Amino acid sequence: MSDASWPKAVLFDLDGTLIDSLPDIHAALNETLASYGEPPFMPEAVAAMVGAGVQALIERAYAALGKAIDPASRDKVVARYLSIYGARATELTTLNAGASDALRLLDEGGFRLGVVTNKPRVETDDILRHFGILDRMALVVGGDAGPRKKPAPDLLLFAAEELALEPADIVFVGDSENDVEAAKGAGIKVIALRGGYTTLGADALGADLVLDRLDEIPARLADLRG
Repeated sequence: MSDASWPKAVLFDLDGTLIDSLPDIHAALNETLASYGEPPFMPEAVAAMVGAGVQALIERAYAALGKAIDPASRDKVVARYLSIYGARATELTTLNAGASDALRLLDEGGFRLGVVTNKPRVETDDILRHFGILDRMALVVGGDAGPRKKPAPDLLLFAAEELALEPADIVFVGDSENDVEAAKGAGIKVIALRGGYTTLGADALGADLVLDRLDEIPARLADLRG
């Protein structure tokens, strides 16, 4: 990994990493719950539910309400949520600080870029397109791609295969314990971004490098070699 061309690709999580999507997720979840007669959550509570995919979001919401939900009912609520969220996915969502500059600098530096997220692919593409960054991506892997979602390493290993790269040639950037655990399981160096959606805090996740802003990444990649 001491090669000057390392890494060959830099892959990003989406929610809490490239974008601050919590405002739209929060609004869509509360609208979904209201349609079933359930009370709303505060944004901080929803932030702790995000990261393992939509099914987990709904399961965590009902658990927080103290209610059991069977798989069939959960899937109906998931479908309702997706219809509501899909219509407003970029209404309040913003790019995180330094995202555009980081992607531009990495792209110009010859690194292949991609997104690996537990969010469904259609919504992911729509968001990336909205912010004008989809064209920079060599690869987009959504949580519905087939492999197990993060924190399992499967989506990242799938991404490596799609890029025809070894995991050791990739750096992954995320914000949560799911991201760090998935990267470590895949044998991929991982950067944790502070200020994301985690109950632990980025410095407690065990990442190889912790940063405040995405535009710090290009100058700090060399710190991960070894």
